[in-house]
Amino acid sequence: MKRIALALGAGGARGLAHIAVLEALDDLGVKPVAIAGSSAGALIGAAYAAGMTGKDIRRYVLLLAHDRGEVFNRILAARSGGLVDLVASGIGNAAAVDAEKFCQQFLPAIVPDEFEKLLIPLMVVASDLYRRSEVVLTSGPLKRAIGASIALPGLVRPVMIEDRVLVDGGATNPLPFDVLREHDCKITRDGADTRTALGARKDQ
Repeated sequence: MKRIALALGAGGARGLAHIAVLEALDDLGVKPVAIAGSSAGALIGAAYAAGMTGKDIRRYVLLLAHDRGEVFNRILAARSGGLVDLVASGIGNAAAVDAEKFCQQFLPAIVPDEFEKLLIPLMVVASDLYRRSEVVLTSGPLKRAIGASIALPGLVRPVMIEDRVLVDGGATNPLPFDVLREHDCKITRDGADTRTALGARKDQ
């Protein structure tokens, strides 16, 4: 029997649409052997890889969506600077969101701090700002990696990992089905169509 891997793409609206796909997979009793996620797809993919069901994720998102005050407070807590920084350096710097803090504020508590503690292997796609290349993160601090994948320039501060300045994964690979090619399995592209994986892909 062929195994299934799942690629979850970038984009806010698409990120929410992923939830319906995960619910459909749950209804079919299908569990992916690997997940690749870019930007919003990395956020949703991490929750699913940590053991949440599609319905669990939907409930979590709806609870947040119906409490605007809580969302606002969490965004304030995720800012890269405080009130003093806001006055001293201007709104452009202090009001920017710290990507890792954002993940700590908004990811469900079940999501672990390390890739290695996930139940399903996860590949998080980010972009090297200066090398203009894709970076695939698969180990180490999970929330830092996801933070890098969602770091939209101008709104969310870039994330430093080793010697690289990383930003939004959607800039280089908005639908990272190709990073799953190292797995000999059938790849589901957002639940729409399939293709057989051939060969392998390594980090840039």
